[in-house]
Amino acid sequence: MVGIPEEINEDDEKLFESFFVKDAPRQRTLADIIIKKIKDNDADVAEEERPDPELDPKVTKLYKGVAKIMSEYTIGKMPKAFVLITKMERWEDVLYLTEPEKWSPNAMYQATRIFAHHLKNSQIQRFYSYVLLPRVREDIRKNKRLHFALYQALKKSLYKPSAFNKGILFPLCKSGTCSLREAVIIGSILEKCSIPMLHSCVALLNLAEMEYCGTTSYFIKTLLEKKYCMPYRVLDALVAHFMRFVDEIRVMPVIWHQSLLTFVQRYKYELLKEDKEHFQTLLKRQRHHLVTPEILRELQGSRNRGEKEDDPMLTNYILFYLFFGIAFNSVVNSCDICYVISLTATHLQLQLSTTQSKKTGLTFQRCQWKRTDSFHCVLFWKKERQL
Repeated sequence: MVGIPEEINEDDEKLFESFFVKDAPRQRTLADIIIKKIKDNDADVAEEERPDPELDPKVTKLYKGVAKIMSEYTIGKMPKAFVLITKMERWEDVLYLTEPEKWSPNAMYQATRIFAHHLKNSQIQRFYSYVLLPRVREDIRKNKRLHFALYQALKKSLYKPSAFNKGILFPLCKSGTCSLREAVIIGSILEKCSIPMLHSCVALLNLAEMEYCGTTSYFIKTLLEKKYCMPYRVLDALVAHFMRFVDEIRVMPVIWHQSLLTFVQRYKYELLKEDKEHFQTLLKRQRHHLVTPEILRELQGSRNRGEKEDDPMLTNYILFYLFFGIAFNSVVNSCDICYVISLTATHLQLQLSTTQSKKTGLTFQRCQWKRTDSFHCVLFWKKERQL
């Protein structure tokens, strides 16, 4: 089982519930779609609870037997008949016969692995949205945590990030009922796994423009912490997203303030001057006693988009090389290896110390430049010449 971090408590969950969409529709599954399609085409089966699609009787019998295997599966090879579903034209109808809502967690992982490698993006997106996501949400709701095999299935679904965004992330946020537990568990997958930059930008753009449901901020913060180089269109959309709450009367959750802080910390040099002024107006109305001062500090000490920062230390570096080049040459000429880490000018003194490696027996000499106030400036190691 995949647990929940200790910092999540009931008060946080209740605060997030205040942003839920009232009277939100129930999560649709593959069975709901197939049953509705069957009943629309044939009025005679309208009274049946789970009618079968019009397929060859042998195929129907075969895959009803596969359904029993999938409900009891733990480990081993998958049935060959199940693997062939990916090559069928009516693969959704055949998959419906296997009763995905009754699969074991291990069977769900194996099915996700097979479909992610063999189906097209548009097809696997439907599998994620109507099979995998409802099962994951149901498991979290019942057990307050997620089964490890289902967690692995979510990680495997990132094999196709575009389908993951359209089939899991966006439907989850658009549902308006995404709980904090669901956001933390699925967000941990986004945090651990590598996602291409363009897919992350698309995800941020869509999350910023869709209706806010509380946990949206958690996914935005997770993607921002990947520190990708974002197009200006995405940054402007995120600015507009945060400015939507300038007149919000409800108390914003802490994760909203943290996502704004992360955005400002990562991309403060790419914000327009007008954007920073708007943020200062926003922070006067939406305040947090710990996070808001940090956001203001980041905004005040940063340059704007398009401005270049001067380097006042460049002249000092040049003078340092001129005046102390002779001292460096006298030391470095007798070295086989020399690594220079950092440089700072004025009032330097050289300190030498010798150490011997316990493993190899080689003798190393440490040469350290220091300022007279003991501030570390230059550090490099050299190996004595071997006779």
